[in-house]
Formats: sequence, structure tokens, C-alpha cells
Amino acid sequence: MASKRVFKYRGFTIEELQEMSMDELLQLLPARARRSLLRERPYSHQKLHEKILKAKEGKIKKPIKTHCRDFIILPDMVGVTLLVYNGKDWNPVEITPEKIGHYLGEYSMTCKIVKHSGPGVGATRGSKFVPLK
Repeated sequence: MASKRVFKYRGFTIEELQEMSMDELLQLLPARARRSLLRERPYSHQKLHEKILKAKEGKIKKPIKTHCRDFIILPDMVGVTLLVYNGKDWNPVEITPEKIGHYLGEYSMTCKIVKHSGPGVGATRGSKFVPLK
């Protein structure tokens, strides 16, 4: 009898968000995303947005490659997979309802986690002979 969790973004379901006009949606987004979208009123990433809508309709089968890390995820993009460039690789980003209002770049990290091994070449004299555990 486990009920399926219904996603809500600030009290609205995904269907309600997709039916909203851009002005109504802007009132729900965080301040930084709202200001960014208002500044780009003619919409600087229009070609990418059109490709995403075509992919959602099923006209484009392959994931869409993009360098636009500053693209804000909107409700009509949910369900599409994008390949976001991080400077070296194309990282797949599956757009889910939880990612609405965030930037694409947040899901394609540009830096790896630094993992150091034991001391070795270039280590100081005293640290070369650290006993192994």
C-alpha cells in the first residue's frame, strides 16, 4: 500500500508548471535564476531550447551536446538527456523535476576530487620512509 510520491515544486505539480506562462514561472524560481532569465528576455539560448523541445517530441533520438553550462533548467525540459561539456568530457545529465531552477553546469563537475597516494618521488627525505600500514 505504498503510495507513489508526487513531485511538487513550491506547491505545484510538474503538469501545472509546464502549463504556466514564463512570467508566472519566473515568480516561482529563485532570485538568481529569475534575474538571469529576465536579463536574457530575447533568450540567448533559444536554439538549444528549440532542440530540447524537438527531442522531447521524439524528433531527435540522440542526447543533445551543449557547452551552455549557464542554461537554467525549465519544467518543459523534464525527461530529456543532455551531454554537458566540462572542459574535457561530455557528461550525461538526465533532466528530472528535482533539477528545475538549477543550472546545467551544476551537474557536470569541472574538477576531479584530488586523491593522494603514499609518499614517493618528490617527497621530502623524512617522509620517504613512512611505514606502510
